Amino acid sequence: MTGMTVSEPAGQNYRKLPQYIAALSAAGGALAAGTVLGWTSPTQHGLVDEQEYGFEISREAFSWIGSAMTLGAAAVCIPIGLLINLIGRKLTMLLLVLPFTLGWALIIWATSVPMMLVGRVLVGISGGAFCVTAPMYTGEIASKEIRGILGSFFQLMVTIGILFVYAVGHGVNVFTLSIICAVIPLIFGVIFFFMPESPLYLVTKDKIGKATESIKWLRGDKYDHNAELADLQQQIDEIRAQPVSLAVAMRRRATIRALIISMGLMFFQQTCGINAVIFYTTDIFAAANTGIEAGLATIIVGIMQVGATLVSTAVVDRLGRRILLISSISVMSICTILMGVYFFLKDQDPTQTENLGWLPIVSLCIFIVMFSFGFGPVPWLMMGELFASDVKGFAGPIAGTTNWLLAFVITKTFVNLKDAIGAGETFWLFSGFSIVGLVFVFFLVPETKGKSLTEIQELLNGSSRQVQPTTSVTTVSNLSESDVKN
Repeated sequence: MTGMTVSEPAGQNYRKLPQYIAALSAAGGALAAGTVLGWTSPTQHGLVDEQEYGFEISREAFSWIGSAMTLGAAAVCIPIGLLINLIGRKLTMLLLVLPFTLGWALIIWATSVPMMLVGRVLVGISGGAFCVTAPMYTGEIASKEIRGILGSFFQLMVTIGILFVYAVGHGVNVFTLSIICAVIPLIFGVIFFFMPESPLYLVTKDKIGKATESIKWLRGDKYDHNAELADLQQQIDEIRAQPVSLAVAMRRRATIRALIISMGLMFFQQTCGINAVIFYTTDIFAAANTGIEAGLATIIVGIMQVGATLVSTAVVDRLGRRILLISSISVMSICTILMGVYFFLKDQDPTQTENLGWLPIVSLCIFIVMFSFGFGPVPWLMMGELFASDVKGFAGPIAGTTNWLLAFVITKTFVNLKDAIGAGETFWLFSGFSIVGLVFVFFLVPETKGKSLTEIQELLNGSSRQVQPTTSVTTVSNLSESDVKN
């Protein structure tokens, strides 16, 4: 997201289609990241039970294989936030194809668990890096009127990637599935090669001619690119004229509030129980005696995720961020309470739940829909909207790192927690977090719909004066101002 988002003058004749094309191309990296996230679900049976690769993989080892990608993703968020300013948004994303390809190659031709673990860490690095770079790039190329929609493409493509793996994995073996997944980042690289670099990045590097070409590509020849260039240049000149250290910038009231809000949203996104619900999908469908096999059950869940995220993408710039978050986490807390009741009763006396098989499956479906509608995409979108330009490249990745580390911790400890306190009680714990998250959103999360970064900074500062973003000349100068993150 860019602090330099330009408001098009009234009546300005500019095109939106090229922006959609560029944003969708960038989101191809999110599609690849989605395949990484979804890969473990259809492969567990083949790798653990059937030993398809010819060497033993225990369930504990497989749990590490599944969660290793979150460690890679967490490790790369902050470094990639710095690299993207040094070599550009476009080149950074194109270079991410390399670890993607190497990682998938190690997985495809793995001869041991450590080899597969290294492969998963590498694809996790690429996937996590895209969680920073793709939303950042999209926010910087987007007009303010469609910033929310384009920013939501990232989470939409992640869910499509997950669904793709579920569907393909249902019909092919692990080796073939991994090869197919490896091709996706290569296709992304070919397509994205023809997209323009961010105009903001080009102006910060004093490449005015290339910035002009980029704006014309994105907005059309009839758009008054001179006005946008002048606006960007003026704001960058002001940044350079008023340099402050990153440490000072991080202590500003607006930055502190933005960090609290973005990290809080990431915290509640993970502690609402999404991974536990996904983990229990097979058991819930089996308990309901639907006759639907595990593979088809995960495909159904994937379809619901994509559908709800698509709806969220369409309405986020109309309804706003807060209403999506509040409605999402409110309903999710009720769903996990009901699932907790079901599993608590089942643990006490299985006969009590013989006629309640519908309860967990309905709760699961509604939970997935509401998560994908609000708390799935919106925290990543708002992550980039809340930070000023001089701290975005550092503070935004901090929030992303928080998300991935929490994903790792919760994924790895869920089974232990369930064994320690019970399945029902675990779901109730998630409900408690969701209720606290509802209070958090209601009192602390501002509405950013239709606001420029300057207006958002004013809101966070609690001031009516305009806040000029500044940047460090020694550490993170001219860091990304992207508008969006998964």
